[in-house]
Amino acid sequence: MKKCISCGMPLESAKDVPGGDMSKDWCVYCARPDGSLKSYDEALSGMSGFIVKTQGLDEVVARRTAQTLMSIQPAWKDHVQ
Repeated sequence: MKKCISCGMPLESAKDVPGGDMSKDWCVYCARPDGSLKSYDEALSGMSGFIVKTQGLDEVVARRTAQTLMSIQPAWKDHVQ
């Protein structure tokens, strides 16, 4: 199954990708309004907020968790923090 190169979310249908374009390699949550991939900092902020909201973690812990999860994704593999 195809997954978002930024966060790892499964890309199962057109609703999961920007503009419904299944050729995109990132999800709607990691995309800017124009469909381009968000920067590392933008994606990190979004993922951290998602973790706080869904898992109830402290913001600092959520940010570290997001950094760890993102570090194994293809888009950020070589990203220096």
